[in-house]
Amino acid sequence: MKLIIGLGNPGRQYEKTRHNVGFMVIDKLADDLSISLDRQKFNGIYGIGHISGEKVILLKPLTYMNLSGECIRPLMEYYEVNEEEIVVVYDDLDLPVGKTRLRTKGSAGGHNGIKSMIHHLGTQEFNRIKIGIDRPTNGMKISDYVLGQFTEDDKQGITESINTSASACEKWLTHSFVQVMNEFN
Repeated sequence: MKLIIGLGNPGRQYEKTRHNVGFMVIDKLADDLSISLDRQKFNGIYGIGHISGEKVILLKPLTYMNLSGECIRPLMEYYEVNEEEIVVVYDDLDLPVGKTRLRTKGSAGGHNGIKSMIHHLGTQEFNRIKIGIDRPTNGMKISDYVLGQFTEDDKQGITESINTSASACEKWLTHSFVQVMNEFN
């Protein structure tokens, strides 16, 4: 079984914000893999499908970013998913727009959603796909920036990153994450 988690914030006001690129990847995967996000439990919305003989869960925590782990841990326990069988997709301020980076472990790097996951999972060792959103250059507060919309100049790069991240997730369904990391980094 594989669990793909996209981090973001619920609600229409956050739909197209920088902090919601993880949700955007889950929506793309749901479309591409024909998996309906039709279940709501554990403070999340998710769907289950079977791809290449593998059971796949796509998850969007609805706890708001800072509490993401409160949704993820109970779902993992219920479906008996271990840390090696998950990948989490989220925004990264330290990468330029349009850049993605795959890792098998690491610190939270200041990302509150990842801090929550590390706290609730009790480990930093889980697969991740980071999507670059860059940092504000005009003195804007980080919280206002990540909750803001993408500029017109950024939209093409973000679309490419979402597509790349979704492709990496799909490849992971039939290959090891290390193989996927080597191909997509």
